Amino acid sequence: MKKPIRISEHATRRIKKYGLSKNMVIEVLTKPDKVLIGHHERKIAHKFKNNYVLGVIYEENDFKTVITVYPARRERYAEAV
Repeated sequence: MKKPIRISEHATRRIKKYGLSKNMVIEVLTKPDKVLIGHHERKIAHKFKNNYVLGVIYEENDFKTVITVYPARRERYAEAV
């Protein structure tokens, strides 16, 4: 069963700031190219697109809570592919 997804206010502001869509964030969570473990055991999902990577940091319990999102240049994460 898929876990419900919640997007924090902070992540919502970042989505707007970078001109992203919530659907893009959901795609990263449901079909990531790579998932890493970050600080405080938070997960970092990466989706590689053209020359950039979209990162989504989230916590997972009964549901997934998106903490923040960020776009970055792909070459910065080349070793993560």
